[in-house]
Parts: sequence; C-alpha cells; structure tokens
Amino acid sequence: MGRVLLADDHELVRETIAAYLTQNGAHEVTSVGSFDEAVAALKADDYDLVMLDYRMPGMEALDGLRDVAATYPNTPFALISGAAGPDIARHAIDSGAAGFLPKTLAPAELMEAVDTLIAGGFFLPDEAVAKMSSSLTPRELEVVRGIAAGKSNKEIARDLGVQEVTIKLHVKTLSRKLDARNRTHAAMRARDNGLV
Repeated sequence: MGRVLLADDHELVRETIAAYLTQNGAHEVTSVGSFDEAVAALKADDYDLVMLDYRMPGMEALDGLRDVAATYPNTPFALISGAAGPDIARHAIDSGAAGFLPKTLAPAELMEAVDTLIAGGFFLPDEAVAKMSSSLTPRELEVVRGIAAGKSNKEIARDLGVQEVTIKLHVKTLSRKLDARNRTHAAMRARDNGLV
C-alpha cells in the first residue's frame, strides 16, 4: 500500500482513478483539482507517488513537473494524460518524471504501473518505448548496448569489426536521437527507456 497524490482537473477522471486505486490496490489516495493544490499538498505531507495531469491548470506544459521533481527529488512523479503521445512521454521522463500514464491504460495496467512506480521503478507505455527504440538503427542499438556494458569505443569497434571513428560517429548520432549530453548519458537514457 502506498500514499498517492492524484492531481487532475477533471473531477470524474480523478474520482474514477482514485476509487480504483483505493479499492483494488489498497492505496491511500489524496486527490486535488489543480497544480497549485498539488504543490500545497506536497508541502504539507509525504507521498510515495505523485500523479499529475499533463493539461491541468498551473502545469504550464512540463515546467510544473520539472519544478516539483527538482524540489522533491526523493518522490516519484508520473504524468497522466488523455492525449499526449510518445514524444511528450519522452520529454516527461527528461523533465524528471518516473513514469508516463496514458488515461487509456487498462485498469490492471494502471495498477501495475502505480505499484512499479511506488517500488522505485520506471513506467512507460509500450508504444512510447517502441517509438524510442525504433528511432535507433540496429547498429546504434549495438553501440549503445556496448556503452552500457562499460566498453570503450575501441572495444566496441573491435567487437563489431569496424573502425573506431565509425563508432564515434554512431555515438554522436544516437546521443542526438536520445537527447543525451554524452555517451554515459546516452547509455543511462537507453537503460531508462528499456533499450538495453
């Protein structure tokens, strides 16, 4: 059982999710209707998971998420959305979210996602992971897996039977695709997104 803060300006959605999590997951849910109310609740109490609606007043797209995730680094945040796609999911993770929960998730999937997040894991829907992995070529995936395994560019080049300069080029390209600052960050982003 976890303590969940649910912030969504749609009362029906909020009540439905809260009731499901309470009845089926034995979670204690505090629900609020705006971002400002969520910030006030965070100041007043500790939560095992905070779920924020993407299009809620006060969120200012992902700025609100970025602010609270930085202020409460030990609290997992998840973005919930009815319409946002895989690109928003990726930006949510970049902004400090531990998960992205489409409102179209089946109830059992929602419960599994919430339990995973409370346990300290990450959650992205399959379509978001698929979009991320499909943006990398098979060779780029091999390279990022080599980086994640702690190998140097030279070692990866030897393993794949190519020149080291080719690996450097792949690292540059895959870092751009993963929006990573360097090869280590690329490996972390790939791991977070389930690619390695």
